[in-house]
Amino acid sequence: MDAVTSLFVRKMVATAGSGVDAAALLQSVGLDPNAKADPKVMVLASAYYDLLERIAGEIDATQLPLRTGASMRCDDYGALGLAFKAAPTLFGSYSRVVRYARLWTSVVAYELEPDGVNTWFALHRPGARRLGLRLSNEATIASATAIAREVSQDGAFTPLEVHFTHPRPDIIVHHEAYFGCPVFFGSDRDAILISAESINRANKLGDEGITQFLQQHLDQELAQITHTKSLNERTRDVIARALSEGVPKMEDVARNLGMSVRSLHRRLANDGMTFRTLTEETRQELAEGLLCDERYSIAEVAFLTGFSEQSSFNRAFKRWAGDTPAKYRKAQNRPAAAP
Repeated sequence: MDAVTSLFVRKMVATAGSGVDAAALLQSVGLDPNAKADPKVMVLASAYYDLLERIAGEIDATQLPLRTGASMRCDDYGALGLAFKAAPTLFGSYSRVVRYARLWTSVVAYELEPDGVNTWFALHRPGARRLGLRLSNEATIASATAIAREVSQDGAFTPLEVHFTHPRPDIIVHHEAYFGCPVFFGSDRDAILISAESINRANKLGDEGITQFLQQHLDQELAQITHTKSLNERTRDVIARALSEGVPKMEDVARNLGMSVRSLHRRLANDGMTFRTLTEETRQELAEGLLCDERYSIAEVAFLTGFSEQSSFNRAFKRWAGDTPAKYRKAQNRPAAAP
């Protein structure tokens, strides 16, 4: 199940202040209001989004994610925060986040993407852009900015641009004031653009020896986490779910995965895969599996694998498997010969 660290939940509730019933909110997601914050304690992502939407129904939440993000400190993140602080440069700091984010969330992935001499630090969070998810994304980007300011030499880190995929709120002056740069909504990414100078600047407490020690510790923690699906596997899952409505477009699949088309294309290419090939392989695997189940007619299998006509499915399947769907089904369901 998709989950996030309870640290974010507690921070959001605390930042909301006296306008909400903090104890009731925490109890609603299974947290003890009197317990000490522990980043390793997780909360279901859907419950977290529900909680944020409850808060937004009780107070004006426009600035809530910005104030929450601004309150975050490296020490809040435990060993990961220390590794962020001890990295030699800001690029090294964000690289730690990319590698070890699974220690505090199973719903968000991070990426460093070069753009000329500059670099994008992007988060990828799948799902519909419901209010709770949007507030969470804003808080995540705000916290990424806050801890970058904490480790910088002069504490004055400023992104070149900030982008969000969700629609523009009525007021953005607070966003522009917090980030200190242009803020774009309705974008193709949730990310901050960082200058070459900023990302290569030495951190004020960078220490290579401490970094190596902390990374060994984090690698051990990471190895204990249950295997999560690769991007190829997650992309196949999205394609398979969408096929009954026709072959999905790459932009729709990318949106469902919480990333831009460009990022999806590049990451698949890094694995030697194209979206078209992945789609064809998914359709073939799904068709072969469905044909082995005689509860589905061949016409139904054609529909469930994205074909509007059975004749088109027959031609495609013969190209994939070298035989017609009917002959493939017969061969797969033929009783085994007696020994």
